[in-house]
Amino acid sequence: MANFAKPDGPRFSVDVYQNEYLPEGGSQVDAIVTVTASGGGTLGGAPAPGRPSAAVAVMVDCSGSMDYPPAKMRGAREATAAAIDTLRDGTRFAVIGGTHVAQEVYPGGGRLAVADATTREQAKQALRRLSAGGGTAIGTWLRLADRLLSAADVTIRHGILLTDGRNEHESPEELRATLDACAGRFTCDARGVGTDWDVKEVTGVASALLGTADIVADPAGLAADFTRMMETAMGKEVADVALRVWTPLGATLRFVKQVAPAVEDLTHRRTGAGPRAGDYPTGSWGDESRDYHLSVTVPPAGLGQEMLAARVSLMVPQPDGTVQNLGAQGLVRAVWTDDMAASTAMSPQVAHYTGQAELAQAIQQGIDLRKAGDFDGATAKLGRAVQLADASGNADTAKLLAKVVDVVDAATGTVRLKTRVTEADEMTLETRSTKTVRVKK
Repeated sequence: MANFAKPDGPRFSVDVYQNEYLPEGGSQVDAIVTVTASGGGTLGGAPAPGRPSAAVAVMVDCSGSMDYPPAKMRGAREATAAAIDTLRDGTRFAVIGGTHVAQEVYPGGGRLAVADATTREQAKQALRRLSAGGGTAIGTWLRLADRLLSAADVTIRHGILLTDGRNEHESPEELRATLDACAGRFTCDARGVGTDWDVKEVTGVASALLGTADIVADPAGLAADFTRMMETAMGKEVADVALRVWTPLGATLRFVKQVAPAVEDLTHRRTGAGPRAGDYPTGSWGDESRDYHLSVTVPPAGLGQEMLAARVSLMVPQPDGTVQNLGAQGLVRAVWTDDMAASTAMSPQVAHYTGQAELAQAIQQGIDLRKAGDFDGATAKLGRAVQLADASGNADTAKLLAKVVDVVDAATGTVRLKTRVTEADEMTLETRSTKTVRVKK
């Protein structure tokens, strides 16, 4: 383990969990890399002096469907007001109303307001004028948020997006182009309210912009959820941290995945960082810990040989365009042995998270098969999901699965599809399918 204390910020550390022993001829090395940021003063009490500056844009769906029922629009106003109340003094912020176009609700004029008692009250007054009408083009909301946030000279840029419907007024290609343009410029949490929105659209926004996604089926729950999101955003202290992975000549990095607190495949987000090294984006950090699964193919070596299979470090960009190495480093090793017991043992951490990734995939496939009318296929996949959730102790996911299937035997994955499943229960399971439970180390 290596660690580094960023001045006026959290201390980063890297721990590696693996079975480094390979049999003769073995070439696949797997490791779980735990990255922890702590001691930044982000948990509990007043914020520390000299906290990083932040800018936040709240995007509120104001399409016509937000008036059906009226509780949705009312809940959105109250939730946005609660989020504004949670802003730290000095935070730059804006509220955007989203329909088939994006409009500045507050402060307007292409500017960001600076949070204090006066601007918070002005923003909440502006929210009272929000009304529903028009269509939905999420990409326009994100592009306006990007323009506003990028104009601010701040450390942390964050968005919160709320929608209740499908993105019907722009093509999937237009939304994808917007997400590609905004990726790396700000993070964004996305929420769907009610049950008329598209899970893959909302989770796709959060995934591309390294935020969280969730469902708020009852509008009455929006204010508490927005408060939690804003509290988390206010706790971020270091932006744009990249996981840099170096591999030696002849080695191939098979994949890099975040596996806790949720599964997120980062493999295809690699940017080159010199010979045999690549950077993988992780977004903004406060006081928190995340786990990553690295899988490397190395050239087979003789018995008794040892090699460094990968080196993991943390990098952050600097104002002058350079990057700073945070000093925290983890080493992934490969050692060839004829000890059968040593080479066949699977790291408990690797085994756990391999199962959690399979669990997320099984849920997604099961729901897709159910929607397509393949009930036998759906039963098999969701049964496997129940089995994996039970084996790993993922109680939250097990409870969500039990609302979609009748569990006959969790240990064997024997289930029956429920004949009646509410749309909210199915959407909740799909939206939260990637959330994982951490391994007991």
